[in-house]
Amino acid sequence: MKILTADQIRSADEFTIKNEPVSSIQLMERAALAFTDQIVPYCKNQTAFAIFCGNGNNGGDGFAIARMLYLKGFDVDVFINQENENFSSDALINFKKVKEISGISIKDFNDISDDSFEDQTIIIDAIFGTGLSRKPEGIYKKVIENLNALKNIKIAVDLPSGLFSDSISDKELIIFKADYTLSFQFWKKSFLHPETGKFTGKVIILDIGLSQKYSSQVYTDNFVIDDDMIDQIFIPRENFTHKGTYGKTIIAAGSYGKIGAAVLATKSALKTGSGLTFVLAPACGYEILQTSCPEAMFIEGGNKNINNIEFQENTAYGIGPGLNTDPETEMAFLQFLKNYSEPLILDADALNIISKNQNNLKLIPERSIITPHPKEFERLFGTTEDSYKRLELAREKAKEYSIYIVLKDHHTQVVTPEGKVFYNITGNSGLAKGGSGDILTGILTSLLAQGYSEENTCLLGIYVHGKAADFAAEKFSKESMLPTQVIDEIGNVFLDLNKKATTRLWL
Repeated sequence: MKILTADQIRSADEFTIKNEPVSSIQLMERAALAFTDQIVPYCKNQTAFAIFCGNGNNGGDGFAIARMLYLKGFDVDVFINQENENFSSDALINFKKVKEISGISIKDFNDISDDSFEDQTIIIDAIFGTGLSRKPEGIYKKVIENLNALKNIKIAVDLPSGLFSDSISDKELIIFKADYTLSFQFWKKSFLHPETGKFTGKVIILDIGLSQKYSSQVYTDNFVIDDDMIDQIFIPRENFTHKGTYGKTIIAAGSYGKIGAAVLATKSALKTGSGLTFVLAPACGYEILQTSCPEAMFIEGGNKNINNIEFQENTAYGIGPGLNTDPETEMAFLQFLKNYSEPLILDADALNIISKNQNNLKLIPERSIITPHPKEFERLFGTTEDSYKRLELAREKAKEYSIYIVLKDHHTQVVTPEGKVFYNITGNSGLAKGGSGDILTGILTSLLAQGYSEENTCLLGIYVHGKAADFAAEKFSKESMLPTQVIDEIGNVFLDLNKKATTRLWL
């Protein structure tokens, strides 16, 4: 799915109105209906809504939602700034409709301090939409602060008020903190970065029928990795194949005391479908690896640390988990890079070794995939003020070195040498545990060995990694899920992908 800017979304509205054709007020009605239909089935214990509406079209959505919820039998109060009722034309139409309904109370923003909401009352924020260009002030700032202090369930219409759609907000900005954000048609960039995404709660994208023609033609270099994208990438296994069909993987990982990292990466490579899997590790890990990963073959690369990485043709290499930065390991790894020219996967200590000297970056083979977390990225490329700036620096470096950067975060980003960015929306905070990155290295190396392109390796790999983590969290909770349990769920991800692929064949 494309991520569009606020201006592009506004153009999508205009294009739809002009070419469908549909009036702007009808489009607002669609949005309000989609919002209402989404929340009503979940409101079995909630009977009342307090809807806070601004003067623009976001407020117009709120007025239409108020009317629809009332007609479905809910108690509804609408709050506005009665000192400024200079509404947009469409908002005014819906405001007049609400005023005609005697059962809906219209109150002033200032009344919130005098109004005690029942615990089961749901707060709906429709104050500011994507057109916000400056921070909320005065009564708007006050009402957002008051709403944030409430413990009620809070839902934002399209995006939380005070949040900018495309950029990071001022640190002093007051932003509505939603439990849910029901957004229309497209993800917004601000939903996907830690500094701003923390205000959205769970994001649900609602289809309101904006022009598919416009969406297909409009240019962007920002995307969300969604199920449709993955369905196009995933290649089911064919019947008349053999182990050589699905590639040769070598995981170079582990050192004394860190053999677990090699185990996790190797197991995840096996679970992801690698045809032939080898683990290159020090001798101290031999018994552990042969016992825990009997399907993989062992290559001895040293005693307590790897001091020799041999080149093998037609092989995908994943290097780094638990590798350590011992001088002998560093020398062996850098020598390998000098002699190797095919794309590979680099993670963890492989990146830490490279970061010791900026000239080492030039040794990374073109089209390779590196998987730094924010601190590793900082060591490689320098510090940035925030995640937005970090992403822009990642674009520059991906182009400069012609590599793919998988920038690990809550919404991990794949940055391509061409400057495209793909945000992943699977996964959860249960992955914030040691070993999670080792699993991703194994998944990516396995997919690369199987012949997926570097870009598709990244996209499918982080999707599978995140989806397996979501399945694990459902069974064990985010707190208690273990990286080994994430590996166990990889099979269920592929079951789902294969079911969908089979369904498509019969349609």
